[in-house]
Amino acid sequence: MKTPENDVQNAAGTKHYRALFVSDLHLGTKACQAEAFLDFLRVCEASRIYLVGDIFDFWRIKRGVYWPQSHNDVLQKLLRKVRKGTDVVFIPGNHDEAMRDYCGMRFGGVAIVRNIIHVGADGRRYLVMHGDEFDVVVRYARWLALFGDWSYTLALWANTHFNVIRRFFGLRYWSLSAYLKQKVKRAVNYIGEFETALASEARRHGAQGVICGHIHHAAMRQVGDVIYINTGDWVESCTAVAETEEGVFEIIRWTHPPYDMTKDREGLVEELEAAA
Repeated sequence: MKTPENDVQNAAGTKHYRALFVSDLHLGTKACQAEAFLDFLRVCEASRIYLVGDIFDFWRIKRGVYWPQSHNDVLQKLLRKVRKGTDVVFIPGNHDEAMRDYCGMRFGGVAIVRNIIHVGADGRRYLVMHGDEFDVVVRYARWLALFGDWSYTLALWANTHFNVIRRFFGLRYWSLSAYLKQKVKRAVNYIGEFETALASEARRHGAQGVICGHIHHAAMRQVGDVIYINTGDWVESCTAVAETEEGVFEIIRWTHPPYDMTKDREGLVEELEAAA
């Protein structure tokens, strides 16, 4: 069964969604794809935007402040959307966990919560959370997580230089670090265990689905009787999740140059219907 296309757009090419879910922007780091995210926000509008954790990277900021104008522009763009009526919800992750002290409060119209239930257009309930609570490394071996963060930074550095060469030959952006991650068996096993744990948490909340971030791996699949959706990230793959007005969920992959947007929807409608 073919997934229907969402062709709702105005003369400026803006695409309208019922909800957008983004995570792992990591503002405050050189790896943050802030310019690409700004292009995404210029094209994509939604009644509600969920910021699903690690929007800021306080781990990196503590080691030295890096905050270019584009990172300010991202915050200003989000706040302008709030002023125009968009409901923005921020769910802190492990890299911006200091913001968890402010859960239950609003800043600039942005609601800060630990997790939240999103009710889809079809009435299905989705638990929205960052997901680090179910990462054993983060919970019980923080020093190892910090070491992994350093190694990951090195991989992203290599990724940046790799793409400079690709652009020289007229090729579009491609994530070397994400590709390597998928080729490491232990990483693949870890992702599978993470998905299973998040699906169990969704069941505990009486939800039929879970929407999360944290592991920088966009995905949309059925895990038992739960629909598992991961938003991916904006340091490697530049991905987000959108719910159309008809209630169809999509993974949006934002590639370079700007305004080149593709959607990964394979099997989603079939999965949702099978779960009904």
